Amino acid sequence: MAERVAAGGPLRATLASLGGPLRFLLLSSFLIPLGSFMVLPFMSVFLHERLGMGLGAVGVVLAAASLVQFSGGVVGGAVAERIGLRRTMTWALVIRTAGFVGLLAALRWPPLAVGALILTCCGAALYLPANKAYLVDGVDEERRPVFLSAGNAALNAGMAVGPLVAGPFVLSSPAPLFLAVTALFAVVTLGHARLPASSGGDRPASEGPRQGLLTGIAVLPFAANALAFYLYFHFQHYLAVYAVERASASFYSLVLLLCFVLVIVVQPPASGLIRRMPYPVALAAGFTGLAAGLAVLSLGTRPALLAGGALITLGDIVLFLKNDLEALARSPRSDAVVFGQQRLAAGLGACASGVLGGQLYGLTEQGGGTGWFWLVAAGQCLVLPLLLLPLWRGSDPTPPDHAGSKDGTGADATELSLRPPTERNPDPR
Repeated sequence: MAERVAAGGPLRATLASLGGPLRFLLLSSFLIPLGSFMVLPFMSVFLHERLGMGLGAVGVVLAAASLVQFSGGVVGGAVAERIGLRRTMTWALVIRTAGFVGLLAALRWPPLAVGALILTCCGAALYLPANKAYLVDGVDEERRPVFLSAGNAALNAGMAVGPLVAGPFVLSSPAPLFLAVTALFAVVTLGHARLPASSGGDRPASEGPRQGLLTGIAVLPFAANALAFYLYFHFQHYLAVYAVERASASFYSLVLLLCFVLVIVVQPPASGLIRRMPYPVALAAGFTGLAAGLAVLSLGTRPALLAGGALITLGDIVLFLKNDLEALARSPRSDAVVFGQQRLAAGLGACASGVLGGQLYGLTEQGGGTGWFWLVAAGQCLVLPLLLLPLWRGSDPTPPDHAGSKDGTGADATELSLRPPTERNPDPR
């Protein structure tokens, strides 16, 4: 399948050119996070309040889940390179569906909840690299940001609606909610099984020695992505507990809605600007936005929660997209593998945030001043990026053998240039 779009067309005309398979993929990019975010954003509260786990233990569980969901992407990219994009996505959704079945069963036997959560994260790790590579298969370089931004908009729309739908029920009536999510994932899985093969990513992998999972990794974007996710996941992991205590679950859902709407409104028109932005400028702007947002959260008022979430979102829109664009430009590997390597960086950062952040949040909670948690996180946004300077001095912006482009197998193929950007969050899809 090749969806080629002439460069220079307006955004609406470009999106109107999408064929049936890509329209279904965009619909799935809404439905999958819709189902996931009816459950996953509330897991910290669910584990803490319904299952009685301490916040330190919750932090460890969230760290392990994040490590699997993000870092497992490096395996997902390699699997997609070997067995194809469509097949990888389908099996990934089968695994995720099984995970939500496990969450439903955990209502009767709570220890299953941890394993079920990890299983859903395994499915996400397999799915996301193949999904992004399939979405931009055969798309010319100028239109790749538009296609990925459309996918990101659908993703964030689902992430926005999910908590609003589930907020009133996730703690009071979880059984019908988990059953509905399981059914939704089963339907989407069947739809993916009927997708046509992509033009490059579903061809058999080229013969020859297999490359390692980390071969061709772009060191600076990898490190910058790990750091960005470490800092961002202070917000992702612990805002639920912080906001629910000071407002309500419904208001927490409203904060998430604002963040997702900003991505939908800002990222598509800004994607070209971010692509052209010098890398040092993008890093400085992104980390500054995170620092400002985290500092504002420390005030603890409802307006501060909204303003802090908005600033953090604007920062991560720049950081996550630019880091992946730089990785794609610097690495000779296939798109799915590069996406997987960047997911590994994200997982390492999110895991560190879960472990260290959980302990820090627990300490500030015991001291009666959780506002300090956000101030410490904001300070790290200003200090830790300085650690990237040694890597910057020794980095090479474009590898010498990257003049051509690559197909889905990782072999050079100038006629199949697929160098897409990536989506904003962390997905916790």
